[in-house]
Amino acid sequence: MGIKILNYFLNPYEEGYTIEKTLVFALLFIVLAFVIYKLLKKLKIKIDRRLVIATLPFVFFGSSLRVIVDSGIIKNQTLKILLTTPNIYIIISMLILSLLYFSISLQKKKIAKYHKIMFSIGSTLFIVSLTLLRFVNFYGALLIFLFIFPWLLFCLFFKKWSFENRFALFFQMLDANATFVSLNFFPLYKEQHVIPNFIISLFGPYSFVIVKFIVVVSILFLIDKFSKDRELNNYVKIIIGFLGAATGMRDSLRLIALV
Repeated sequence: MGIKILNYFLNPYEEGYTIEKTLVFALLFIVLAFVIYKLLKKLKIKIDRRLVIATLPFVFFGSSLRVIVDSGIIKNQTLKILLTTPNIYIIISMLILSLLYFSISLQKKKIAKYHKIMFSIGSTLFIVSLTLLRFVNFYGALLIFLFIFPWLLFCLFFKKWSFENRFALFFQMLDANATFVSLNFFPLYKEQHVIPNFIISLFGPYSFVIVKFIVVVSILFLIDKFSKDRELNNYVKIIIGFLGAATGMRDSLRLIALV
């Protein structure tokens, strides 16, 4: 069993997504999220929208790297493995942790706020990575925009909900709608993940949008109702948003570049 799990990291392209592989990747993500949470507490970083500003560009950067690998631009096999799930989780997490420590050190010296430093670095990396892709599917980009725009308006103006709730919902809906557009309008795409594939195979692509909305809203409601630790609550919601942002941005970029 240990050798099989190790193979998920050394040969991530083999056998596609299975239930066992999905569980291993989910466990890895939980461990990485826990480590980052402990570091945030140690560095006394408040878990709020500044943290989102600091780290979201790195999530986008990781998504673009994944699409670059899928596009065939990168030929080196070792590099391709490193930039494929689950290894890219580890690399991006290590990058975020390192830059958090670095930017907090600069903030203590009153050079600049940590979130501004990280946002600048992350945005630069993301923009540079985009230059490696060739965007050709503007019809796909338009469809994604049209389907996600109502969710954007809702999350911007529904002020009764906290920023963290709206952040989590918006990016999860970006993921759901990017999946729907890809599968419904571009038959060359197939869903790879186990649970979404099961739902979509039974009820069609748009069912994924409905199911994801119900699940995400329910989780956010339960967090607000039963958990009293505000910092932990915010962190969990931000992580939910990051999960959606990572896959939603990846699927959107992949479709626009027709990778």
